[in-house]
Amino acid sequence: MTSIDEARTALGKRLRELREHAGLNGKQLAELLSWPPSKVSKLELGRQTPTDDDLRAWTLATNSEAETAGLIASLHTLEIQYAEWKRVLKVGLRSHQTELTEQDEKTTHYRVFESTFIPGLLQTSEYARSRFARAVMVHKTPNDINEAVRARMQRQEILYRPNKRFHFVLTEAALRYRLCPIDTMVTQLDRLVSLTALRNLKLGIIGFSTPYVSDPRHGFWLLDDEKIRIETYSAELNLRQTPEIELYAGIFEQLAAVASYGGEARAILTRVMDQLVAEADAASS
Repeated sequence: MTSIDEARTALGKRLRELREHAGLNGKQLAELLSWPPSKVSKLELGRQTPTDDDLRAWTLATNSEAETAGLIASLHTLEIQYAEWKRVLKVGLRSHQTELTEQDEKTTHYRVFESTFIPGLLQTSEYARSRFARAVMVHKTPNDINEAVRARMQRQEILYRPNKRFHFVLTEAALRYRLCPIDTMVTQLDRLVSLTALRNLKLGIIGFSTPYVSDPRHGFWLLDDEKIRIETYSAELNLRQTPEIELYAGIFEQLAAVASYGGEARAILTRVMDQLVAEADAASS
């Protein structure tokens, strides 16, 4: 169970205690609030996240209004940990890039693993455009792709700051997934080759034939030793508990240990580029 699950469960447990202290069963509370009984059950079991208004209504119905402020504070802490894309992107894509830029100012050591796509800090503008277009399609966000691309390119200035350290590990699959046109992907891989020359940046590639110690279950960003950022289809997770950070740091080290670097990494990148170019040439002939 992650810290997010624990926080949601703890909030639900406190709501149940307030209901029971008021002498109400779930059906009675639901009737008082004009809610379906299932909503009371889901909130108490941590299967649904309440809103501020839900908490105000709950404490009013259970004569525990003194608890309202504390419950809302707990909810907002949970929302920081579990940032639903629908809420994060409701005003567009650029605003989230601005938030990431603010985090970048505070972070000095990045450890990043991606199994599916190229990390944002390494993307070309056209690859980023393809990624943002998918986000607009999936999440029905306002279309501010041009502004978001410019913001992401501006973020990449931190790659050239000597006080920042970057260690990226990618799977070969991330180099091959067809998430953008072939020409865009070839240019993207060429950029990765050029980035291997940066002294403060390590780029590792795990080839298809490499045996894994830890499986490449999902991508994650380990920011200093303070936070893990994970993107799912529905939300951005921000994990901060020490056991979680230690776990992900260990997994990253295991993944990094089997990756290829330097000339070997460039050889994998070049091989994939050559195959993509050959495929594009065959398709156009």
